[in-house]
Amino acid sequence: MSMIAAFYGGKSILITGATGFMGKVLMEKLFRTSPDLKVIYILVRTKAGQTTQQRVFQILNSKLFEKVKEVCPNVHEKIRAIYADLNQNDFAISKEDMQELLSCTNIIFHCAATVRFDDPLRHAVQLNVTATQQLLLMASQMPKLEAFIHISTAFSNCNLKHIDEVIYPCPVEPKKIIDSMEWLDDAIIDEITPKLIGDRPNTYTYTKALGEMVVQQESGNLNIAIIRPSIVGATWQEPFPGWVDNLNGPSGLIIAAGKGFLRSIRATPMAVADLIPVDTVVNLTLAVGWYTAVHRPKSTLIYHCTSGNFNPCNWGKMGFQVLATFEKVPFERAFRRPNADFTTNTITSQYWNAVSHRAPAIIYDFYLRLTGRKPRMTKLMNRLLRTVSMLEYFVNRSWEWSTYNTEMLMSELSPEDQRVFNFDVRQLNWLEYIENYVLGVKKYLLKEDMAGIPEAKQHLRRLRNIHYLFNTALFLIAWRLLIARSQMARNVWFFIMRFDFFPSGSLQPRSKV
Repeated sequence: MSMIAAFYGGKSILITGATGFMGKVLMEKLFRTSPDLKVIYILVRTKAGQTTQQRVFQILNSKLFEKVKEVCPNVHEKIRAIYADLNQNDFAISKEDMQELLSCTNIIFHCAATVRFDDPLRHAVQLNVTATQQLLLMASQMPKLEAFIHISTAFSNCNLKHIDEVIYPCPVEPKKIIDSMEWLDDAIIDEITPKLIGDRPNTYTYTKALGEMVVQQESGNLNIAIIRPSIVGATWQEPFPGWVDNLNGPSGLIIAAGKGFLRSIRATPMAVADLIPVDTVVNLTLAVGWYTAVHRPKSTLIYHCTSGNFNPCNWGKMGFQVLATFEKVPFERAFRRPNADFTTNTITSQYWNAVSHRAPAIIYDFYLRLTGRKPRMTKLMNRLLRTVSMLEYFVNRSWEWSTYNTEMLMSELSPEDQRVFNFDVRQLNWLEYIENYVLGVKKYLLKEDMAGIPEAKQHLRRLRNIHYLFNTALFLIAWRLLIARSQMARNVWFFIMRFDFFPSGSLQPRSKV
């Protein structure tokens, strides 16, 4: 019997960010391994005209929860959706709901965050810092609370090469940042943002570091742990391989490359692609929740959930495997043939980016105008290139994370818990994982039918032929223009023709047979 699974039995658990990628997988694992848990509270706001209950119904009726319904048929009754808005004071939770949360909650998993790299600082501070502060205040009023697990990121201190399992201070105190957001206008905040974030690449990593400081400063007597996952990707094993439902991280790049929109990216092929499957992060999170509640460490422990230390995979290897999978399982209606320069170019000039990405988009939009349709490709390509430019910081660097606490926790687990809550990435086969990832993007994100693969392959062959013909025509035109303008080019041409039409050592033409 799993000690961790048994621990969550009968518990009332609060999950923030439950409608997000990791939050869904966390809920699924809890229900599947601990179906006798009492209730999971999730903070949900209305979105796109959907009520909180409609959003929960949509989540539970997705493929992700198919296995859960077999072991926990009454799963709908065990989810308590509470309206909340993390942008508001006290999250705009009603008095009745707040009282229930304060009096009943045993475990908190704080997964909610904005993960947009280009978020304005005010919004990033509100969700990643202020909301964490408010949730800690709530937690301090929960008499039955056993553990508070805060999900951060391994890149909160990406300005350092080696990152230990400690909280690094930021130059400006979080409370001062929170207070300044109350009275500074947007123009001033935008102006001071580069100075505040310093040598960090974006507001996301900066505010996640501030969030960790808030946890440290306002933890009080709470049992708290912090988990720092690296780049979270599709599921490795549970509940099935390759499940993914958002465009964050590699998923967006895989779609862009598979559809032919992304032809190259400035990346260092040997840099470590520190990707971690979402089910691995969830397994570690649940193990940390158990350990924190049962063993009650004297200080806040930090757990790095990364793959580079144990089982490194570089961007070059990952890119080649992605492209190899495209050949076997191409995406439907690709714009262009996926290109082998996807991750292998160490340096791609801005000029080549403009030619290889924007030029075809402009041509395609011209075609759309001629056929009376609205041009959209240039706008889409510009947005894609902005996204790629934000990712370049991470695909050109490698980091080292210490993992003493993670290894310690692994050694504390029984063999059964190591099997049920496996977070040992040394067992991960990268080639198999990446292939399943690409398949998952095709099935679960793009909703493409696997029966359409033969047609997609035929479309890919047509695109390849068009690509070769276009490049050949472009070369011949360029060479003809060069011959017309350059005496050296003409001399080279005549030299080649001489060896083509005359045998070696003779000025006589080759005889025709």
